Amino acid sequence: MINYIIRRLLIMPLILFGVTALIFGMLFFLSPEERSALYVRDIPHNEAQMDAIIKRYGLNDPIYVQYWNWLVGKKDPVSGNVVGGILRGNFGYSRTASQPVSDLIRRRFPATVELALYTIIPIIGIGVYLGIAAAVNHNKFIDQAARVFAILGHSLPSFIFALLALMVFYAKLGWFPPGRVSDWASAVISAPMWKPYTYLITIDSLLNGRVDIFLDALRHLFLPVIVLSTISWATYLRITRSSMLETLRQEYVVTARAKGLKEKDVINGHARPNALIPVATLGGITMAALLGGAVLTETVFNFPGIGQAAGAAAAQLDVITVLSLTLLSGLILILANLIVDVMYAFLDPRVRLD
Repeated sequence: MINYIIRRLLIMPLILFGVTALIFGMLFFLSPEERSALYVRDIPHNEAQMDAIIKRYGLNDPIYVQYWNWLVGKKDPVSGNVVGGILRGNFGYSRTASQPVSDLIRRRFPATVELALYTIIPIIGIGVYLGIAAAVNHNKFIDQAARVFAILGHSLPSFIFALLALMVFYAKLGWFPPGRVSDWASAVISAPMWKPYTYLITIDSLLNGRVDIFLDALRHLFLPVIVLSTISWATYLRITRSSMLETLRQEYVVTARAKGLKEKDVINGHARPNALIPVATLGGITMAALLGGAVLTETVFNFPGIGQAAGAAAAQLDVITVLSLTLLSGLILILANLIVDVMYAFLDPRVRLD
């Protein structure tokens, strides 16, 4: 087990180098004037001042020099301070949000984390349950209904479903409004007496003793969670159903039935644990995608997360912000894959020997 984890950790630097090199390669297609947003907030329109900035921050240096400066930062010859450097948390300046990208991430990421946490539970729970039920009742009504649901789930674009949900449940019924919280709750959260323990509103509201804000936050989370979950249920249903059908045909399952075990014990004790191994991979990828930001869903529901920020930046051609958020998503995906690899070793001991 330890050797397996060490091997995975040793691969991480190479993967990180590949991801950062790819993102910086995209940045290098920008002009030196556009890359100056990595170091300065206000880009001057005077050509002489721009030339001074380009020379000051080495924006005409060889690509490997600029890549190193982008990673660790560059010492400003005028002030003597180190500027830039993604390893220092300096991703550049967001023209769209009018603030450093690091501040944008710090302000927006908790909302995306909260949405992801509330979404991943019904995605995995209901998707796996439907997949197992379809496999156990193979070619019966439940299985046929699950297949139809899977086809509809894959066919319905998320933004169309989101718009329909918003029109019905907010515009017509007024039940579940967009945004993260209502205006009155936002005023309470912005007040000095509010203590942001985790920056997750549903948790902080309970820690601050405000059940009303907790319920209000849940109202705003309901529609985005349902939209993201419904689209993903189709994928989990199909993966779980296929894996479960294959597992039910294995010899050890047939042997367990031949021994006279109850069908419930065969399903829960022998078939289901092994059938869920592919779901572990899918779960890690899904969580990484949610943490990277659900651009369309967050935009439709005006949910102030990373996805909405990325969509706004892309609409205004704010390349620095888009690539910085892309790098964040890539790092999250790498970490998720590492966690999944470790989970594999626990779920299937054969993986440790590969």
